[in-house]
Amino acid sequence: MSKDNNIILAIVDDHPVVIEGIKALLRQEPDFGVSVSFTNGTDFLSFLKGNEVQVVLLDIMLPDINGIELCKEIKAQSPDTLVLALSNQVERSIILQVLQNGASGYVLKNASAEELLGCIRDVMNGEIAFSREVKEIMTRPSKTALKEIPTITKREKEILQLLAEGKTTAAIAEQLLLSPLTVDTHRRNLLQKFKVNNSAELIMAAVQQRLL
Repeated sequence: MSKDNNIILAIVDDHPVVIEGIKALLRQEPDFGVSVSFTNGTDFLSFLKGNEVQVVLLDIMLPDINGIELCKEIKAQSPDTLVLALSNQVERSIILQVLQNGASGYVLKNASAEELLGCIRDVMNGEIAFSREVKEIMTRPSKTALKEIPTITKREKEILQLLAEGKTTAAIAEQLLLSPLTVDTHRRNLLQKFKVNNSAELIMAAVQQRLL
């Protein structure tokens, strides 16, 4: 199916006041282009079938669909759409679930306007983005985070740092004078050592272990 429009940013939140506040903020940032909004997940999924959306600000507490599951559905339907979770939920387990379902970041609704805009830009630049308070939540030691820290090589540490900066495999290979295949091999080894499934989980595990 061809896409009718290229929408840079969509807002999915069941609170009209939140939507209007974010829209007012985005109007000051012309580089974010057209934004659309939805008060439930079902309408957004229908819209996504016929339109390209670059970034979606997703409230994870919606009236019709669990936002964590909706994130997974969005990524299944449109893998290139970037999801930035926007929530009042501060539980580490919820943050991790959203990341595991494909989100590129997590911002608390009490974040400043500057923080939110910064996180949107980071996500659009291919980085994993968190508001300041979320970073603090994720770096607090938890029982599960206190397991043995994996031993990684100097090269793996370099690649881990560059992944955290949002660098692509090609960019890392160029910077470190390695082949993309070698970089991918190191990344797979890191995923195995940290017992995680993707780069977002890898970065969060590294943060928890104070390796970043």
